[in-house]
Amino acid sequence: MARDEERTARASQEPIVGGLPDAPGIITALTLTPGLGVHLRGLADELLVNDHPGATLTRAEREMLATATSAGNHCFYCMDSHGAYASELLARSGNEDLVPVVGGIKRGSSDGVSLKMKALLKISRTVARDPFDLTDSDMQAALDAGATDGDVQLAVLIAAAFCMYNRIVEGFRARTLPTEDAYRARAAQIAEFGYSSRQVTSVPS
Repeated sequence: MARDEERTARASQEPIVGGLPDAPGIITALTLTPGLGVHLRGLADELLVNDHPGATLTRAEREMLATATSAGNHCFYCMDSHGAYASELLARSGNEDLVPVVGGIKRGSSDGVSLKMKALLKISRTVARDPFDLTDSDMQAALDAGATDGDVQLAVLIAAAFCMYNRIVEGFRARTLPTEDAYRARAAQIAEFGYSSRQVTSVPS
Protein backbone atom coordinates (compact mmCIF):
# COMPACT_ATOMS: atom_id res chain seq x y z
CA MET A 1 0.00 0.00 0.00
CA ALA A 2 1.35 3.44 -0.95
CA ARG A 3 2.12 5.87 1.86
CA ASP A 4 -0.74 8.25 0.99
CA GLU A 5 -3.18 5.35 0.81
CA GLU A 6 -1.94 4.06 4.15
CA ARG A 7 -2.45 7.52 5.68
CA THR A 8 -6.00 7.69 4.31
CA ALA A 9 -6.80 4.23 5.64
CA ARG A 10 -5.43 5.11 9.08
CA ALA A 11 -7.42 8.37 9.13
CA SER A 12 -10.65 6.39 8.73
CA GLN A 13 -10.08 4.47 11.96
CA GLU A 14 -11.85 5.35 15.20
CA PRO A 15 -10.30 5.14 18.69
CA ILE A 16 -10.46 1.69 20.25
CA VAL A 17 -10.05 2.92 23.84
CA GLY A 18 -13.13 4.37 25.52
CA GLY A 19 -13.47 7.60 27.48
CA LEU A 20 -10.86 9.56 25.54
CA PRO A 21 -11.02 13.33 24.97
CA ASP A 22 -12.23 14.34 21.51
CA ALA A 23 -8.83 15.33 20.18
CA PRO A 24 -6.46 14.05 17.49
CA GLY A 25 -3.21 12.15 17.94
CA ILE A 26 -1.03 12.81 20.97
CA ILE A 27 -3.29 15.72 21.95
CA THR A 28 -5.63 13.00 23.22
CA ALA A 29 -3.05 12.11 25.87
CA LEU A 30 -2.05 15.73 26.50
CA THR A 31 -5.63 16.52 27.51
CA LEU A 32 -6.39 13.25 29.31
CA THR A 33 -5.18 14.68 32.64
CA PRO A 34 -3.57 18.06 33.38
CA GLY A 35 -0.48 16.47 34.93
CA LEU A 36 0.11 14.10 32.03
CA GLY A 37 -0.07 16.99 29.58
CA VAL A 38 2.49 18.99 31.56
CA HIS A 39 4.98 16.13 31.58
CA LEU A 40 4.53 15.04 27.96
CA ARG A 41 4.87 18.61 26.71
CA GLY A 42 7.81 19.19 29.02
CA LEU A 43 9.60 16.11 27.70
CA ALA A 44 9.09 17.35 24.13
CA ASP A 45 10.58 20.73 25.07
CA GLU A 46 13.59 19.11 26.77
CA LEU A 47 14.38 16.95 23.74
CA LEU A 48 13.34 19.17 20.83
CA VAL A 49 13.62 22.77 22.00
CA ASN A 50 15.82 23.34 25.04
CA ASP A 51 19.61 23.32 25.12
CA HIS A 52 21.20 19.92 25.74
CA PRO A 53 24.72 19.74 27.20
CA GLY A 54 27.30 19.52 24.45
CA ALA A 55 24.77 19.13 21.63
CA THR A 56 25.03 20.98 18.31
CA LEU A 57 21.78 19.83 16.69
CA THR A 58 19.38 22.54 15.54
CA ARG A 59 15.71 22.38 16.41
CA ALA A 60 14.93 21.41 12.81
CA GLU A 61 17.40 18.52 12.95
CA ARG A 62 15.88 17.29 16.20
CA GLU A 63 12.43 17.38 14.59
CA MET A 64 13.83 15.35 11.68
CA LEU A 65 14.92 12.65 14.15
CA ALA A 66 11.42 12.64 15.67
CA THR A 67 9.94 12.41 12.18
CA ALA A 68 12.19 9.50 11.22
CA THR A 69 11.34 7.56 14.37
CA SER A 70 7.62 8.12 13.88
CA ALA A 71 7.82 7.11 10.22
CA GLY A 72 9.54 3.86 11.18
CA ASN A 73 6.74 3.19 13.66
CA HIS A 74 4.05 4.01 11.06
CA CYS A 75 2.58 6.68 13.33
CA PHE A 76 1.19 9.12 10.79
CA TYR A 77 0.05 11.72 13.31
CA CYS A 78 3.52 12.09 14.84
CA MET A 79 5.32 11.68 11.51
CA ASP A 80 3.26 14.34 9.74
CA SER A 81 3.10 16.80 12.63
CA HIS A 82 6.82 16.72 13.41
CA GLY A 83 7.61 16.72 9.70
CA ALA A 84 5.58 19.94 9.49
CA TYR A 85 7.44 21.38 12.48
CA ALA A 86 10.81 20.51 10.90
CA SER A 87 9.75 22.12 7.62
CA GLU A 88 8.57 25.29 9.37
CA LEU A 89 11.83 25.59 11.30
CA LEU A 90 13.89 25.04 8.15
CA ALA A 91 11.95 27.74 6.32
CA ARG A 92 12.36 30.18 9.21
CA SER A 93 16.11 29.62 9.28
CA GLY A 94 16.48 30.30 5.56
CA ASN A 95 16.92 26.64 4.60
CA GLU A 96 13.82 26.24 2.43
CA ASP A 97 15.90 24.16 0.01
CA LEU A 98 16.07 21.41 2.65
CA VAL A 99 12.29 21.19 3.15
CA PRO A 100 11.91 18.44 0.47
CA VAL A 101 14.41 16.36 2.49
CA VAL A 102 11.76 16.01 5.20
CA GLY A 103 9.52 14.15 2.76
CA GLY A 104 12.37 11.75 2.04
CA ILE A 105 12.89 11.14 5.76
CA LYS A 106 9.23 10.14 6.01
CA ARG A 107 9.92 7.51 3.34
CA GLY A 108 12.95 6.16 5.21
CA SER A 109 15.55 8.02 3.17
CA SER A 110 18.54 10.00 4.41
CA ASP A 111 19.28 11.64 1.06
CA GLY A 112 20.10 15.34 1.14
CA VAL A 113 21.26 15.59 4.74
CA SER A 114 24.78 15.93 6.09
CA LEU A 115 26.92 12.91 6.91
CA LYS A 116 26.43 13.75 10.58
CA MET A 117 22.64 13.68 10.23
CA LYS A 118 22.76 10.46 8.20
CA ALA A 119 24.63 8.79 11.05
CA LEU A 120 22.25 10.17 13.66
CA LEU A 121 19.18 9.19 11.64
CA LYS A 122 20.57 5.67 11.50
CA ILE A 123 21.00 5.67 15.27
CA SER A 124 17.45 6.89 15.87
CA ARG A 125 15.94 4.42 13.43
CA THR A 126 17.92 1.57 14.94
CA VAL A 127 16.89 2.44 18.49
CA ALA A 128 13.25 2.59 17.36
CA ARG A 129 13.47 -0.76 15.58
CA ASP A 130 15.64 -2.70 18.05
CA PRO A 131 18.12 -0.96 20.36
CA PHE A 132 20.17 -4.15 20.64
CA ASP A 133 21.06 -3.73 16.97
CA LEU A 134 22.92 -0.52 17.81
CA THR A 135 26.68 -1.02 17.64
CA ASP A 136 29.86 0.75 18.69
CA SER A 137 30.57 1.33 15.02
CA ASP A 138 27.26 3.20 14.65
CA MET A 139 28.31 5.51 17.45
CA GLN A 140 31.82 5.96 16.07
CA ALA A 141 30.48 6.72 12.60
CA ALA A 142 28.41 9.56 14.05
CA LEU A 143 31.38 10.95 15.97
CA ASP A 144 33.63 10.65 12.91
CA ALA A 145 31.04 12.60 10.91
CA GLY A 146 31.17 15.50 13.37
CA ALA A 147 28.50 14.59 15.92
CA THR A 148 29.20 15.26 19.58
CA ASP A 149 28.40 12.96 22.47
CA GLY A 150 25.48 15.29 23.20
CA ASP A 151 24.17 14.85 19.65
CA VAL A 152 24.31 11.06 19.98
CA GLN A 153 22.58 11.26 23.35
CA LEU A 154 19.78 13.30 21.80
CA ALA A 155 19.40 10.86 18.90
CA VAL A 156 18.88 8.00 21.35
CA LEU A 157 16.64 10.01 23.68
CA ILE A 158 14.44 11.35 20.87
CA ALA A 159 14.00 7.89 19.37
CA ALA A 160 13.12 6.36 22.74
CA ALA A 161 10.69 9.13 23.64
CA PHE A 162 8.96 9.07 20.29
CA CYS A 163 8.50 5.34 20.44
CA MET A 164 6.48 6.11 23.59
CA TYR A 165 4.55 8.94 21.95
CA ASN A 166 3.89 6.80 18.86
CA ARG A 167 2.64 3.90 20.92
CA ILE A 168 0.31 6.12 22.93
CA VAL A 169 -1.26 7.40 19.71
CA GLU A 170 -1.53 3.99 18.07
CA GLY A 171 -2.42 2.14 21.27
CA PHE A 172 -5.41 4.44 21.66
CA ARG A 173 -5.86 4.41 17.88
CA ALA A 174 -6.28 8.14 18.40
CA ARG A 175 -7.80 10.12 15.57
CA THR A 176 -5.29 10.75 12.77
CA LEU A 177 -5.72 13.30 10.01
CA PRO A 178 -5.86 12.47 6.29
CA THR A 179 -3.63 15.30 5.08
CA GLU A 180 -0.23 16.70 5.97
CA ASP A 181 -1.51 20.25 5.48
CA ALA A 182 -3.59 20.02 8.67
CA TYR A 183 -0.52 20.67 10.84
CA ARG A 184 0.65 23.96 9.33
CA ALA A 185 -1.01 26.36 11.79
CA ARG A 186 0.25 24.42 14.80
CA ALA A 187 3.71 24.19 13.20
CA ALA A 188 4.01 27.97 13.17
CA GLN A 189 3.09 28.15 16.85
CA ILE A 190 5.44 25.33 17.87
CA ALA A 191 8.30 26.96 15.96
CA GLU A 192 7.62 30.26 17.72
CA PHE A 193 6.86 29.13 21.27
CA GLY A 194 7.88 25.47 21.78
CA TYR A 195 5.56 22.86 23.25
CA SER A 196 4.61 24.00 26.75
CA SER A 197 3.59 27.61 26.11
CA ARG A 198 -0.05 28.60 26.61
CA GLN A 199 0.30 30.48 23.33
CA VAL A 200 0.23 27.18 21.46
CA THR A 201 -3.51 26.95 20.88
CA SER A 202 -3.96 25.53 17.39
CA VAL A 203 -5.25 21.94 17.22
CA PRO A 204 -4.95 20.12 13.89
CA SER A 205 -8.35 19.22 12.46
